[in-house]
Amino acid sequence: MKIGHVIVPAGSLDAQLAFYTALGLTTRFRDGDRYAAVTDGTVTIGLADASQQPVAGRTVLSIQVDDLDASIAGLTAAGATASAPVTGPHERRALVTDPGGNPVVLYERLP
Repeated sequence: MKIGHVIVPAGSLDAQLAFYTALGLTTRFRDGDRYAAVTDGTVTIGLADASQQPVAGRTVLSIQVDDLDASIAGLTAAGATASAPVTGPHERRALVTDPGGNPVVLYERLP
């Protein structure tokens, strides 16, 4: 398990990307108008348009796990709630709610 990235809402991906790169962050990649990742070399911020945002208008922590299904099973057994996994272009992911009511995206990379 590792913290993958923090997902930040981007009303305008171009404007958000310009802002974060002006701060000195480097663009890791861009996936059209739907998503871009910027980094300081250690931490990655994912800029996501509304159609890709797991919880509209909220900044969300995203955690990479080795086995999404096992992670969901363990967390739901401990009382968490989780959405059904969804397969995206790069990963399988599910939205889990922590005990404080905060959304957390768990994901596993596709092979």
